Amino acid sequence: MSSKATLYMCFGKRALDICAVLLFIAISIPFLIITTGIILLCDSPPVFFLQERMGLNFSRFKLYKFRTMVVGAHAMGPSVTKGADQRITKTGSFLRKKRLDEAPQLFNVLKGDMSLVGPRPEVEKYVMLFRDDYTAILSIKPGITDPAILEYNNEQETLNKYEDAEEGYIKEVLPAKILLYKKYLSEISLATDLKIIIKTIKQLFT
Repeated sequence: MSSKATLYMCFGKRALDICAVLLFIAISIPFLIITTGIILLCDSPPVFFLQERMGLNFSRFKLYKFRTMVVGAHAMGPSVTKGADQRITKTGSFLRKKRLDEAPQLFNVLKGDMSLVGPRPEVEKYVMLFRDDYTAILSIKPGITDPAILEYNNEQETLNKYEDAEEGYIKEVLPAKILLYKKYLSEISLATDLKIIIKTIKQLFT
C-alpha cells in the first residue's frame, strides 16, 4: 500500500464515512420511517434483523438490516438465499431488489463497525472456510458497498444453478467475491471510494 493510500486509510476514510453517512441518514429519514411503517403493517415486528458478522481483524459486531424474511428464518434454512426462497416476505423481496434492506447499516458505519466502502461482512462460518484470504480482507473494515456488489451482479443466477444455495455460494460466489475484495485492497484511495459510492447511488436509481 502506498504512503498516500496509508494516509487515506489512517485519516481520510473515517472522515469520509462520518461526513457522507450523516448526509445519507438525513436524506434517508423519510424512507427509514416509511419502510418501518410498511414492515409493521404488512408483516409484523421486529422491523430490524440483527446478525453477528466478522469485522476488522476478525472482531464480531451486530449487523443491522431491515427484516426481509419471516421471523425465525435462520432456523428454517441456510444464511444464503435464492430468488425463490419461501422465507422472503413480499416487502422483503421489494427491498432486496435494490439492496434497500441494507440502509440501517448506515448506523453501523456511524458506530465504527463498518465503512461505507469495503468488503461485505460475512458470518463467521464462511469467513473461517477462507481464513487465509480473510486475514488480508479483514485488515480493513467491512463496507456497505464494494466492487463485488457492482461487478458481480449475477449472484442469484449462479445460485439458481445449485439445488443447495449454500453449496453454490461456497464453491463459486464467495471465491469470485474474494478476488474482487483483494483487488480493492490493492486499489484503495479516496478516488476509488468516491467512484464506488457514486456508482452505487446510480445503481439504486436504474
